[in-house]
Amino acid sequence: MAILESHSGTGPPSRELVRSIDWRGAFWVASGVPALVLFSIGGIAGTSGNVAFLVWMASMCMGFIQSFTYAEIAGLFPNKSGGASVYGASAWVRYSKLIAPLSVWCNWLAWTPVLSLGCSIAAAYILNALGPIPGADSPDVAAWISANANSIAADSPRIAEWRAANAGKTSSDAVAALLAQDGVAALTPAFRTWTLAHGTIGPVSFSLNWTFFIGVALMLLTFAIQHRGILGTANVQKYIALLVIVPMLIVGIAPIVTGQINWDNYSPLVPLKQAYVAETGAWDVGGWTLVLGGMFIAAWSTYAFETAICYTSEFKDPKTDTFRAIFYSGLLCLVLYTLVPFTFQGVLGLNGMLEPSIVDGSGVAAAMGKMVGGSGFITNIMVMLMILALMLSIMTAMAGSSRTLYQGSVDGWLPRYLSRVNHHGAPTAAMWSDLVFNVGLLAIAAADATSFFFILAVSNCCYIIFNFLNLNSGWIHRIDNGQIPRPFKAPTFLLALGVLFAFVNAVFLGAGAKVWNPVALWAGMIAAALIIPVFLFRHYVQDGGKFPPNMLQDLNLTQADLGKRKAGVLPYLTLVAGLAVVLAANWFFQLPG
Repeated sequence: MAILESHSGTGPPSRELVRSIDWRGAFWVASGVPALVLFSIGGIAGTSGNVAFLVWMASMCMGFIQSFTYAEIAGLFPNKSGGASVYGASAWVRYSKLIAPLSVWCNWLAWTPVLSLGCSIAAAYILNALGPIPGADSPDVAAWISANANSIAADSPRIAEWRAANAGKTSSDAVAALLAQDGVAALTPAFRTWTLAHGTIGPVSFSLNWTFFIGVALMLLTFAIQHRGILGTANVQKYIALLVIVPMLIVGIAPIVTGQINWDNYSPLVPLKQAYVAETGAWDVGGWTLVLGGMFIAAWSTYAFETAICYTSEFKDPKTDTFRAIFYSGLLCLVLYTLVPFTFQGVLGLNGMLEPSIVDGSGVAAAMGKMVGGSGFITNIMVMLMILALMLSIMTAMAGSSRTLYQGSVDGWLPRYLSRVNHHGAPTAAMWSDLVFNVGLLAIAAADATSFFFILAVSNCCYIIFNFLNLNSGWIHRIDNGQIPRPFKAPTFLLALGVLFAFVNAVFLGAGAKVWNPVALWAGMIAAALIIPVFLFRHYVQDGGKFPPNMLQDLNLTQADLGKRKAGVLPYLTLVAGLAVVLAANWFFQLPG
């Protein structure tokens, strides 16, 4: 593979990213996005109930429409990598030095946790294969209960505690539940409960257990693949993607063809009365809050195919490859994000979707095996494909998020060391940063489901902030940089619809984040604000208050041109309005009592 080198006149040549792929390569790299549906398909059902399949459809349609704005602004920067956040940041830099890097930072904080979350689920599948935890209704547990039926005394304090937590239940119910619980614990392999260290950090827990160590090994494997550069990554992902996408299509279509769909599972079309409780509620404030919580977390998956334009500076022909990459990636996601949630709900029903193994992701592969009428062998195949799907998502995330860090460094937003690449043209400094950061997140994600969804919620808070800034960067670029040729120009009505969706997403953020954790919104804002000291260090300490000369070279601008603001006060008013929408939605929408 050829290495691009640039000379500044003194010193050794510096390596840069390599133009080695076309839109098909980016499509295969982004093909890990559809597998993200498996991260939260149970969680969204647990908040939205029978409305869940419509949540996925609506969210995917919004993401597809928004992608036209991203495709336009990407075409302005044929020499930049890192994705939509980098292109959008160049629109905001005239109006605030702090808002521009916020876009890049929030996009990275949204993408990079896919590594830790995906590795934690994949590790759980591997552990289940090595030493499965028996189900409470399994024959082995039933035999244990029969042999130990008298192990819980009638006056045991455990019975009183259980009944206090389960109002309306009898002592017999308590004994049966506790015996099943004890049976599962007794038959669980010892290594499944081993941990080197554990504890709590604020609202979350952490654990250095086997899930953590297997997850670290999977991350290192991903790093080794990506170390070979984008062309090598695309070639590997093409074959993995075919092994994953085809079964997902089969799972989405087979139950419809074979008549497994129970149409009663889509009604009544109302939200839940309470999250994760299979009891229908109403379209009141509490019900809407739960549905908006579903729309909030679905955006993390359905909008994510915008990563297909992270590789603009690695395209052989960015003028044509950029639009094709995001458009065809969007079409693939549109199909899978519609079919898979629809068939899952139609086959499993609300009770099935709320099973703990579906909510935490560990039982999704078994459910997929049953949907295609498979036996234990088919289920095992699905487990292997599920692990491959998760690896595909992890590789997609590392490829995209590392290039966001790389370009953020090249453009002067993030520390200089992140712009280093290896002899294959891979941004290894950024990849190592991704890896180290996610080892810490993995320790949290491996602890329990609450900690897992806390990371997901905080990550998505940052993603919605990025999304808001970038959808509005489309019209700012039209005003400030209207003279720049655009290989693709989005229809104006789609650009305007994207702006409307930016504020709709602000409602999702204000109303929906609390569904996943009471402090998720505020934790997300704190995480986003961490860019301030990082940027101040780079801009004022490393660069002396000036941006690198190449930062705006695609717009043919100079440092002096940054003071020309054709959009006037409109960008500032947009920011104020967006913040007001978030706070108003957070105040108005409340969880069911």
